[in-house]
Amino acid sequence: MLQFLFFLIRDILLLLGFVSGGGSFPKPLSKAEEAEALNAMHQGDESARARLIEHNLRLVAHVVRKYTVPGYTMDDLVSVGTLGLIKAVNTYKPDAPTPLSTYAARCIENEVLMLLRSSKKRKNEVSLNEPIGMDGEGNDICFQDILGTPPEQVEEDAIRRVSMQQVRALLQTLPARERMVLEMRYGLLGQKPMMQHEAAEKLGLSRSYISRIESRAISRIRDELMKKT
Repeated sequence: MLQFLFFLIRDILLLLGFVSGGGSFPKPLSKAEEAEALNAMHQGDESARARLIEHNLRLVAHVVRKYTVPGYTMDDLVSVGTLGLIKAVNTYKPDAPTPLSTYAARCIENEVLMLLRSSKKRKNEVSLNEPIGMDGEGNDICFQDILGTPPEQVEEDAIRRVSMQQVRALLQTLPARERMVLEMRYGLLGQKPMMQHEAAEKLGLSRSYISRIESRAISRIRDELMKKT
């Protein structure tokens, strides 16, 4: 689970880069580009996985804007929806009959609906027939429609506790060099995210050293987040 959380934090940092840069997400990949990235990802290419997430972030905003969850801002919903996107990319099979966008939209929706269910339980305001949103075809979804969603275990609890706000706050506690490397690697200053070799060249350091700094910084954030779970 720690390795999963490590990659999750990396993905959230990537999302923060786009949000802090003005909220302009990349355009969706073409079918050929998507197929190429999926095949590369399943051969172990992490950059291809990141590319699939980046180019589907716009889908997150499209799906979550249909929902309102008491006590949560739209940024919060985008954060939660992005976790659904990450899970969709991680579990999607290149030979699946359903397009990635359709599969991802359902995963994004499920995350938001589970958040809504949790919110309603906490407030003791559950109404089984109350409309809580719409599905991909524009049909109303009632609370009773999602009661059959199987609850996830410890990993799910950890995922939902990781928020963009927590990561933002923890970034400010990092040593200056570690924070600088993450800002450059994930475009947290409104600039384009840099590859490791680009950050290394700009800082006059070796690529391997940049990789160690980045891993150490993410590990610090991961450890602090684990204390909160």
